Amino acid sequence: MLIAADRIWQEGALVPGLAVETDGRRVLALRPLGADRPDHHVPLLVPGCTDLQVNGGGGVLFNADPTPEGIAAIAAAHHRLGVAQILPTVITDAPEVLEAAADAVIACRDAPGIAGIHIEGPHIAPERRGTHEARFIRPLDARTLAVLRRLRAAGVPVLLTLAPETADPTLLAEAKALGVVLSAGHSMADAAQARAALAQGVTMATHLFNAMPQMTARAPGLIAAALLSGLWCGLIADGIHVSAEMLAIALRVAGDRCFLVSDAMPTVGGPDRFSLYGREIAVRDGRLVNAEGALAGAHLDLPQAMRRLVALTGASPGTAIAMATDRPRRAMGLAPLAVAPGTALRDLLALDHDLHMVPLPGRDA
Repeated sequence: MLIAADRIWQEGALVPGLAVETDGRRVLALRPLGADRPDHHVPLLVPGCTDLQVNGGGGVLFNADPTPEGIAAIAAAHHRLGVAQILPTVITDAPEVLEAAADAVIACRDAPGIAGIHIEGPHIAPERRGTHEARFIRPLDARTLAVLRRLRAAGVPVLLTLAPETADPTLLAEAKALGVVLSAGHSMADAAQARAALAQGVTMATHLFNAMPQMTARAPGLIAAALLSGLWCGLIADGIHVSAEMLAIALRVAGDRCFLVSDAMPTVGGPDRFSLYGREIAVRDGRLVNAEGALAGAHLDLPQAMRRLVALTGASPGTAIAMATDRPRRAMGLAPLAVAPGTALRDLLALDHDLHMVPLPGRDA
């Protein structure tokens, strides 16, 4: 089968005039279309998205179902929406929940769609916990280090979000030495503490602008440190968590260090409500909120985030695609997904010029 596209993503750019030969499951060759008549045509052909922050999907919350079956259901819900790989994300909870989540990811490490694990808490600042449960918050400790060692021994990529100002520098250094990607988030760090965290091996900021003090004239804090340093900056571009103006500032200042995350909850590809820590969370006017009206994750998938980023900031489609594909993988040190020989069609995404998903033969095979 020959699939042609108006433009195909190649090394960070949308390139015209190319087509892919496939056997219905994988790309066999990438070549100029020439005068050939394709069997199928799509406007844009790009790698599937990689989402580094997925709490749930398809009605399943990872914390509530930290099993291989739970992970499979979450990954399948996001794959249907255009996401090739995810980091299932376990948020602040009892140590036993984190350990079960690690066991589940190890068990399905080689399953399609699973790129590793994101551990978001419990080592966060209580003042910036957001919807995380206060009673489970604790400093980085030996029990979590044991989980990190087990995950890394199994070859699982790990992203650990924590408040670096609360972490024992020795334990932080040990996590870094294991190859864990350290991200500052749910943090009260001031600018000096944020710069110290960079020196200790933190390379990322989790959902920049959210769950951290906001910049002021004399207190630039973690946000300014992230934007002005070499940190990768994750952004929730739903128009709810971060304003259009602040998204535009991040893109202007941090440029190609910015990438998109969904912070998706079970409502993505699932029912409009679920339970977190025994309390109902529901979608109201597009916002995912608890009973008090506070934000509790996002009702968002990554292709939606691409479209909203373009609409909110005027970013080019190419920038939005990079922020949902290549950049999160570089931030994690993962090999790129590419439209190239050997790539499974399930790991590719066909889009129209407005970045809406269109059918791609073989993607769901």
